[in-house]
Amino acid sequence: MKKVITYGTFDLFHQGHYNILKRAKEYGDYLVVGVTGDNYDIGRGKLSVQDSIATRIENVKKTGLADEIIVEEYLGQKIGDIIEHNIDTFVIGDDWRGKFDHLSKYCDIVYLERTKNISSTQLREELFSPTRIGILTDMKDDNQIVRDAAGISEFEMSGVYSEDADAAEEFRDKYGLEAAFASKEELFENSDVVYIRTNLKSRYYLIREALNAGKHVICDPPFTTRKKLQEELFRIAEDKKLILMDNVKMVHVSVFNQLMWMCHGGLIGDVVSFNCSVSKNDKNVKDLFDGLLFLVLTPMIKIMGMDYESFSKNIVRGEDGVIEFGSATFVYPRGEAYIKVGNTIRVENQMEIIGTKGTIRLSDRWWKSDYFELEYVDKDEKQIFNMNFEGNGFKFLLRSLANMIKNERYKSMGLFNEESIKISEILEEMDR
Repeated sequence: MKKVITYGTFDLFHQGHYNILKRAKEYGDYLVVGVTGDNYDIGRGKLSVQDSIATRIENVKKTGLADEIIVEEYLGQKIGDIIEHNIDTFVIGDDWRGKFDHLSKYCDIVYLERTKNISSTQLREELFSPTRIGILTDMKDDNQIVRDAAGISEFEMSGVYSEDADAAEEFRDKYGLEAAFASKEELFENSDVVYIRTNLKSRYYLIREALNAGKHVICDPPFTTRKKLQEELFRIAEDKKLILMDNVKMVHVSVFNQLMWMCHGGLIGDVVSFNCSVSKNDKNVKDLFDGLLFLVLTPMIKIMGMDYESFSKNIVRGEDGVIEFGSATFVYPRGEAYIKVGNTIRVENQMEIIGTKGTIRLSDRWWKSDYFELEYVDKDEKQIFNMNFEGNGFKFLLRSLANMIKNERYKSMGLFNEESIKISEILEEMDR
């Protein structure tokens, strides 16, 4: 019996998918079909998949062409599948031509011509009108939103606005945007979502303008260092049924959610200590300190909670009054949290979560980490949990935003509104 294998996502199942399966089946007597798993798709940046894996498997099954269906869960699985299933021929669409030639050591390789004028990408574009994102900025970089939005079919970039018209045109040309808008009003008119990337002093006012113009907003945190103003912005968003999201990409990445599950699911026992620090030197020190402080407080609040009993702080200011270093200790009913933030005073970038049964550690750029280490109290070896991804994680935030818009859900479940407000309250206390 000659066995054939082929792979695909099979999202929004269409005639082209059927044709590939039918022609693959003709190369043998027994067809194995690999359907890509959700985590594998996310890890390789394929975030526009609409159908669940259960739906995609069922659609392949309904064709009656697959003798066996397996799930492709990780990069490099194909070699193991070919050996395990004793495959004679590997069949794939010719848009992958040359990419799987290395598998010829294990079986025959066939590249099939795709059905013209039809694809899942095309169907997604026809079914879903793209959400337009406009950038309102006084900075020179886009924080990777342009590239990452291009990889998600639900979004398209509308253009950029800056108070400095020359800077806006330079930004437009640098990132290949269609427009450099002459005013905020023109940006609002041509956008569904506004990404605000400006200095801290102007964020509150710009967010309020964008919300009052009826636009969803993503903004670099913190929106403001005043709790009442933070509450006001979320209240406006709620009243107008709009999304207001902190640009904290970490909480939307699967590896961080896995870490939280370890902590809240009791897999490391009761958490008794949270220790997190970050530093980065920059001339714009005041804005930087507040942003870095927000960064370390986010995982603390997500893991330890908001109900600390007390906290003490240590602030070191330079001669100009700007904070150069800050640390704080938070006392919880059953543990403590320690945070350190350095500007001109350097501290080690790291996060450590100690539980009664084990310890989780992240190092270096932990806020962008794609892995963490777990060491149990009663075991000598360390376990590593990871999920490979490129970039800084913006695409995962955008994927979450797309789902919120699609499901008409206006409150983020990455960083909850009340958590964001609590962090602004701590920022206010730290600055006193």
